[in-house]
Amino acid sequence: MNLLRACWHPGSDRYVHTGSDAVGRQDGLLWYKDTGQHLHGEFSMAVVQANNLLEDQSQLESGPLSSLESGPYGTFVGVYDGHGGPETSRYINQNLFQNLKRFTSEQQLMSAEVIRKAFQATEEGFLSVVTKQWPEKPQIAAVGSCCLAGVISSGTLYIANLGDSRAVLGRLVKATGEVLAVQLSAEHNASIESVRQELFSLHPDDSKIVVLKHNVWRVKGLIQITRSIGDVYLKKAEFNREPLYARFRLREPFRRPVLSSEPSISVHPLQPHDQFIIFASDGLWEQLSNQEAVDIVQNHPHNGSARRLVKAALLEAAKKREVRYSDLKKIDRGVRRHFHDDITVIVVFLDSNLVSRTSFSRSPALSVRGGGINLPAKSLAPCATPMELGASL
Repeated sequence: MNLLRACWHPGSDRYVHTGSDAVGRQDGLLWYKDTGQHLHGEFSMAVVQANNLLEDQSQLESGPLSSLESGPYGTFVGVYDGHGGPETSRYINQNLFQNLKRFTSEQQLMSAEVIRKAFQATEEGFLSVVTKQWPEKPQIAAVGSCCLAGVISSGTLYIANLGDSRAVLGRLVKATGEVLAVQLSAEHNASIESVRQELFSLHPDDSKIVVLKHNVWRVKGLIQITRSIGDVYLKKAEFNREPLYARFRLREPFRRPVLSSEPSISVHPLQPHDQFIIFASDGLWEQLSNQEAVDIVQNHPHNGSARRLVKAALLEAAKKREVRYSDLKKIDRGVRRHFHDDITVIVVFLDSNLVSRTSFSRSPALSVRGGGINLPAKSLAPCATPMELGASL
C-alpha cells in the first residue's frame, strides 16, 4: 500500500476544484453534479475514484439523437467501467454516442438495431486503435471496458449492456405506495451460473473456458466479465502472443473469440408509474442491493441523489473493512482500490408529462461527462505497470 502512495502524491490544491456546477464539482476523489435537467426530467451524477488512473467514464447527452433537424430527440446515458487501464472506456466515451447519432441519422429513427450497430462500430474502432498501437504499446490489447447504455426516446427506454454494470428502474406500486426495484440490464459475469453455462455451450471443446481461481470464477482464469468492448487479446489470437505480458497469454491458441462484444438489448415502453432509473458501474452494486439503492433515491430529494448513493456505498465499504468513513475518505487513489472500486452513478428521473411528448420536438443539446482526476500518463512515476494499476480485472 505504501508503495503506491509513495509513487505519486499530488498536492492538495490539485484535488480541489471549485467552479460552476454546470460541469460538476470536484471534492477530493469525488466528482459530482447534484442536479441538472434532461429532456424528460431531472438527473444527478457522481463519480468516486479508487484506481490510480480513473477507469470509469460516463456521459449524459440530451437533445438531438441524430444529425437531422427532424430528430429523433431524447436522452442518452452511458456508463463505461474500464479494466486494465482507461484507454477503452475513454474511447467509448468519445465515440459511442457519435456512432449512435450516425446510425440514427441513416435509419431516421431510434431502434435496438441502431444501438447494436453503434456498439459494433465502437468495438471495431477500438480494434483499429489496438492494431495501430500494438507495435509500440502491446499491452493495450489487454485493456477493455464494460459498456452500459440507455436511450429514452418516444416514450420508450432502450437498455444495452456488455459486462456487469447495471441499470435499475424504480417503479411505483400504486396499491401500496412502494417503489420497487426492477433490474433492466442483463449482466455478463462468470460468477453467474447461467453465464457460465452459456460459455460452456459456446466452447464445448474447452473444459477450462471458465475456472474457479482464488474462489472467483474467471474466463480462462483471467477475467470475470464475458462480454466487453476491447480485451482484444481474448478475441483475436494474433494479439495473444509476445510481447504481451506472459500473464495474459493463453497456453493453447484459440480458434474462436473467448469474449464477445454482442450487447444484450432490451426495450421497455415507459409507464407513468416509472419514477427513475439508476445507471451504475459494479462498484456501486458490490456494496448495495437494487432495492437498497432505489430506497435511498426514493426517500430523499432528487438533488444530490447520485452523490448520496456513492456515499452509502462508501459507508458500506468502510464498514466491511472496519475503518471509519472519515478515514476512508483520506486514503489516496491507487491505495483506495484496496477498499472499493471506481464508482459511477447516474440517476435519471422520469417526468411522465415530459416522457410522453413526441421525440421529434426540438430541444437544445446538453452534454455532461463524468469527471475525476484525469492526469496525463507522464504525471505518474513509473513504479507500477498499467496492468498493475488495473486492479478491476
